[in-house]
Amino acid sequence: MELSIVPIEKPEAVNFILGQSHFIKTVEDLHEALVAAVPGIRFGLAFCEASGKCLIRWSGTDEEMIELAKKNAMAVGAGHSFVIFLAEGFYPINVLKTVQAVPEVCRIFCATANPTQVIVAENGEGRGILGVIDGAKPKGIEGEEDIQWRKGFLRKIGYKLG
Repeated sequence: MELSIVPIEKPEAVNFILGQSHFIKTVEDLHEALVAAVPGIRFGLAFCEASGKCLIRWSGTDEEMIELAKKNAMAVGAGHSFVIFLAEGFYPINVLKTVQAVPEVCRIFCATANPTQVIVAENGEGRGILGVIDGAKPKGIEGEEDIQWRKGFLRKIGYKLG
C-alpha cells in the first residue's frame, strides 16, 4: 500500500465539502438537494465512480466551481468520493445537514475554506481517503479577550442572537 498527500487546489475564499457516498445517483441527488436548500446557490460537484466506467461524474451551477470540482476529484481519485465547491459567498454551514441527509452520503471528511490536504491510500486496485489535514495546528488556548471576540464575531455575522 502506498500513502500520498493530495492538496486541494482552490482560491483562498472558496469553501468546499469532501465526502464519501455509495452510488452513481449521488451526483443528481446532491445537485437537487443543494439547489433546493439555498436559492441561487453557485456550486460545482464531482463524484469519483468506483465501478463500471470509473469516470468523474459532475454537475453544478457555476462553471468555475465545476472545473475546480472535476480537477480536485481527479487528483484525489478515491472511489466513491465526492467534492462540492461553493462559490464565494456560499458556506457549508448552510448546506451541510442537507448534504448529509442525501441517502447515498456515507460520511463527510471536511467542510472548510482552509488549506486542506487529503491523505490517500492506494493498493494498486483502487484509492481511498484515510483522512484530511484541515488548516493549521493550534497556536495556543483562547483567553478571555479571544472568547469575547469569538462571541461578538458570531453575533456580528448573524449566526448567534443577542
